[in-house]
Amino acid sequence: MDLLVKQVSHRYGDLDVLQNVTLDIPKGKIVCLVGPSGCGKSTLLRLIGGLEQPSSGQIVQIGDPPDACLNPLTYVFQDFALLPWRSVEGNISLVLEDHDIPGHEAQRIIADVLERTKLTDFRAALPKQLSGGMKQRVAIARALAVNPAVLLLDEPLSALDSQTRELLMDDLLALWSRQAFTAVYVTHNLHEAVRLGHVIAVLSRRPGEIKQLVELDIPLGERSPDDPALQLHQQHLWDLMREEAIAADKELVDV
Repeated sequence: MDLLVKQVSHRYGDLDVLQNVTLDIPKGKIVCLVGPSGCGKSTLLRLIGGLEQPSSGQIVQIGDPPDACLNPLTYVFQDFALLPWRSVEGNISLVLEDHDIPGHEAQRIIADVLERTKLTDFRAALPKQLSGGMKQRVAIARALAVNPAVLLLDEPLSALDSQTRELLMDDLLALWSRQAFTAVYVTHNLHEAVRLGHVIAVLSRRPGEIKQLVELDIPLGERSPDDPALQLHQQHLWDLMREEAIAADKELVDV
């Protein structure tokens, strides 16, 4: 299933947040959203996920979700959103419980996503026993359990230290290489964007518009943290954003 964001604008009262955003999200690709603080990245993700309706424009689904898809648009958040009283397995099974899935099939799905996210040996652990990186792996496994058409990732690695971020990026790349998924990935981190994105949409200051679409032709499986070509792309993104990021940093916050 492809998604098309078509001439979307959005406002909160008198505040224009997004303006005339058009973006193609093709099946099997990861589209990253970057831009200065307050440019509307997370708002755009909520619109794509159907949590809010745009003030104008459309979010169009093209084609059908994959077979056995239980939730076409599925979120992964930066704060993990795990239930502390449930084990790893219990947190994953939560998303299957409202569906008419036989017990043996639910166990097969859980075992599959545990294996894909390297969590099989931790299925009985509680969240308080896990590191931040392991908690985010559980959140990713839970999202994969519903076989989504599109993963919506809102700053999923921002709460983690730099070493753990690198490990989680490696894990996401391995997951995509094993079974290509479609994703919209919001991040402030340009290194994450060039490691993970097929296409990077650079948004302007509020009201956010698509300033430039940057396509990376380096295969995901061939990207390494110290790749000079990726560093050049990262520098290009920063050059596009620098002046607006400085201006956004100086803005007063309404309270």
